[in-house]
Amino acid sequence: MRPLDPLGGGAPAQPDLNLLRTFLAVYRSGSFTAAAQLLGLSQPTVTTQIRSLERQTGRELFERLPRGVAPTAVADELAARVAGPLDALAEATGHGPRESRAEPVHLAGPAELLATRALPALAPLVTEGVRLRVTAGLTEPLLDELRAGRHDLVIATTRPRGRTLSAVPLTDEEFVLVAAPSWAGRVARRAEDLPAALHDVPLITYAEDLPIVRRYWRHVFGRRLNCRAAVSVPDLRAVLALVTAGAGFSVLPRYLCAGDLASGALVLLDAPEDAPINTGFLVRRPGTSANPHVTLVRDRLLEAGRAW
Repeated sequence: MRPLDPLGGGAPAQPDLNLLRTFLAVYRSGSFTAAAQLLGLSQPTVTTQIRSLERQTGRELFERLPRGVAPTAVADELAARVAGPLDALAEATGHGPRESRAEPVHLAGPAELLATRALPALAPLVTEGVRLRVTAGLTEPLLDELRAGRHDLVIATTRPRGRTLSAVPLTDEEFVLVAAPSWAGRVARRAEDLPAALHDVPLITYAEDLPIVRRYWRHVFGRRLNCRAAVSVPDLRAVLALVTAGAGFSVLPRYLCAGDLASGALVLLDAPEDAPINTGFLVRRPGTSANPHVTLVRDRLLEAGRAW
C-alpha cells in the first residue's frame, strides 16, 4: 500500500524526505535563497524541489513575493505536521540542535546598543568559550541578511514584518531631550515655549531626516519639528559626545546618556509624563541551529534586557 500524501488527503503519493526538508527550510527562512544557504544547495535546486512538491500535493505552498515568499494556509498545515518529525529525525541522526559545534555566534544590531548594553552582558559567556562575530547596522538591511543566513541573531529596533521571522521583545528604550548645562540655562529662561526656545540652539542628530527628534516633537509637543540639523552623524555615541561638549541639543535614548545625566554633564530639558518609548526585539535566524551557543547568547540577552 502506498502512503497517503503529507497533507492528509486521500490521494496516494510517495513522500520524499528531501523535498519535505527543503520545504521546511523555505517555510522557516522565508525565501528560496536563504533556504539554499541553510541546506547547502543551489537556489535553482531549492526552487525545483518546491515546484516538485507542489506538483505532488497539487497545492500551492508559497506565494512568490518581490522579496522572499509567504506561506499559504496549506503550507502552514503541512509545516505543523512535518516539523516535529523532521526535527526529531535530524536530532537522532546527529544533525539536530543538540549537537555542539561551538561555531561563532553571528550577532547584529545597532552599534550603540551592542557596544553599551549587549556585548558587556555577553562578556561572561565569552570567558566560558562562546565566540562572537558582531555586525553593526540598520534594522531592515540586517533583517534581510538574517533571512539570507548571514546572522544568527539580530537586535531590531522594529518588529519584523511577516510570519517568517521569530521575534521577542528585548527592551524598551526611552527617549529624552538633553543639552549641556550651558545651553540648558539659556533655554530655561524661555521654558514657557520650549520648542520655540530651542529653535536657535544647534540641533545634533543621528540622520538628516531627524527621525528620533521628529518623533519626540510629535509625541510630546504635538507639533511638527521645523528646524534643520547643525550636525548629522550616524552614530548616537558621537551625537552624545557633541552634545556633552556643548555643541547643541538632541534627543537620545536614556540608556545611552544615563551616566552623563547622573554626573551633571547633561541636563534634561523636558520631563514629560509620557515620554516616547521604542521597543527593541531580538530576532533569531529561521530554522534550527546546530550551534548550542546561539541559544546561550539569546537567553542571556533576554535576561539582561529586562534590566536595560
